[in-house]
Amino acid sequence: MDTSVAAAAAVARLVERHETVATAESLTGGLVAATLVEIPGVSAVFRGGFVVYATELKARLAGVPADLLAERGPVDPDVALALAAGARTRCVADWGLATTGVAGPEPQDGKPVGLVYVAVAGPAGAEVRELKLEGNRAVIRTKSVTAVLSLLSEKLQEVSSAA
Repeated sequence: MDTSVAAAAAVARLVERHETVATAESLTGGLVAATLVEIPGVSAVFRGGFVVYATELKARLAGVPADLLAERGPVDPDVALALAAGARTRCVADWGLATTGVAGPEPQDGKPVGLVYVAVAGPAGAEVRELKLEGNRAVIRTKSVTAVLSLLSEKLQEVSSAA
């Protein structure tokens, strides 16, 4: 799915449901938020977000437990889940989105380039996905944005189907 298509689908579902979303981004550096705000009508659903590139800001701003970061580092599935939950609670949104990973060009703390975790936290819980992406920094970051927005759309569809 194309990034702008994924964003438009997610925004349309959020508007339809009268729900809101917020972001906590590391490797994407604000690209999720920027992609969302390109969609007309997003102001009805987008609350805001954090770009928490530095590890200590993941704890300070997004509420990721410092002991989790110290034990596992920033590129971890539980860190992604905590980032999504932090975006959701700290921005007072129905949904929180998160990205963390290694965009390259070099591995980070023993984690390979292209290892990414995207997470979504919502009213019925949270989900994280591990991605093993190939390409340069721009490709990895763009694919990460598409993946987290697609995951949000899937979760919104699941909630709609269950209702």
